Amino acid sequence: MSDATRVRPPTPGAKASGGARLVFVEGEALLGLSLPLEGEVLLGRDPGCALRLPAEDVSRRHARVAPSDGGHLVEDLGSTNGTFVNGAAVSARRLASGDRIRVGSFVMRYLAAGDEAARELEALAALGRRDPLTGLANRRAFEEALAGAVARAVRDGAALALAALDVDHFKRVNDAHGHAAGDAVLAAVAARATEALRAGDLLARIGGEEFAALLPGATLAAAAEVAERIRARISAAPVEAGAERVAVTVSAGVAALAPGEDGATLLARADERLYAAKRAGRDRVAR
Repeated sequence: MSDATRVRPPTPGAKASGGARLVFVEGEALLGLSLPLEGEVLLGRDPGCALRLPAEDVSRRHARVAPSDGGHLVEDLGSTNGTFVNGAAVSARRLASGDRIRVGSFVMRYLAAGDEAARELEALAALGRRDPLTGLANRRAFEEALAGAVARAVRDGAALALAALDVDHFKRVNDAHGHAAGDAVLAAVAARATEALRAGDLLARIGGEEFAALLPGATLAAAAEVAERIRARISAAPVEAGAERVAVTVSAGVAALAPGEDGATLLARADERLYAAKRAGRDRVAR
């Protein structure tokens, strides 16, 4: 399958196209993902697959879903554990809307173009991939996007960087002003940080007061500039939290993808630099 026909997961929060798609309803790593079927989709553990399914019970090239006579066909590719449609093992099967496809520990529902059930499942998918307080991508969505970004950067020889951010002294905010004020601070941090990002960047809330920004195409220097813009915008004015005005700062660490590195290692290095910024006095960017 060529790069021109390879289908990749949409950016979290991307608007549904209304076309045929697979929606993951089982499988913790991808639960809630909605994958448009805009061409042939290869499923398996191999990083070269259109959608990588990270589980030992999935073969490297397990199955494919391909257009066929106005609909779609699922075909097992000689996998070790088989491909199942509605509980029955198949070698190849034309899909009907609503069919459940099992590949290892992952289950997808196939939704044909125009299926009214698509809207409900799309809404559930979005809820499963969004942080309800800030509206940002959640950790699951971020880790998935990070894995895809690393694979593309390696394939294309492109730059990729990441910024990890943490609200300084957040426990003091909750203790002194209450949890409602803490929620207001987190929402304001999310909004201000989003304003400082470039087109194509992805901001996520990955923990209580922890955020991360995925920066495709960014060098380490460019990532530091983005993180500094975020830091400056957040500290520029207090956050209005009811009758309270709460001064807020963040610390940040940035890292750029190194040869042979995966997404988890890149995030860990950005975290290390974040805590170096904390140790150096907070309200700063470390790289």
